[in-house]
Amino acid sequence: MVIEHELIALLRQKFAKVIENVEEDFDTIRVGRAKPSLIENLGVMAYGGRMRLVEVATISAPDPNMLIVSPFDKSLMRDIEKAIAESEMKLSPAVAGDIIRIVIPSLTQERRLDFVKLLKQKTESGKVMLRQARQDVKEKIDALKEKKEVSEDDIYMLLEQLDKITGELNEKVEEMSRVKEEEVMAV
Repeated sequence: MVIEHELIALLRQKFAKVIENVEEDFDTIRVGRAKPSLIENLGVMAYGGRMRLVEVATISAPDPNMLIVSPFDKSLMRDIEKAIAESEMKLSPAVAGDIIRIVIPSLTQERRLDFVKLLKQKTESGKVMLRQARQDVKEKIDALKEKKEVSEDDIYMLLEQLDKITGELNEKVEEMSRVKEEEVMAV
């Protein structure tokens, strides 16, 4: 049946986007060492709109405790500094000539626990996005009930596949969260 493949393909497409968003969200959580992915998706006001930091600057990690941001356009220096300072990561950028230095302090146990709390929020947010994507596809499946050419068995199988895939993706988000939590709590 063609409809089954279209709806399940749509579901997989929506879920792939959700997983991508969750991975990007998890990358913003510090684990005690500097890495460019920590800040590359920060929103920076540039050229009349919001752009990702990685689109307006190069980001490098010369050592485990420091990030260096080199803006392509030096006129964006203040906007980049502001975006970093106002991010939820509570980093302190320091402008030094043509670059911005960000010292990544070692995490205290209390700070690690704060990041685990933030991770739990981001995990729950990911699950909400999965539920929303599932609901969108479920509504499309329910709309098929009105059509006479679709049997109840086909609809039942679609709903079964929908629930199976949703369960698998929920488990994947949970596993991603566990891995990230271990990374955060590792001293």
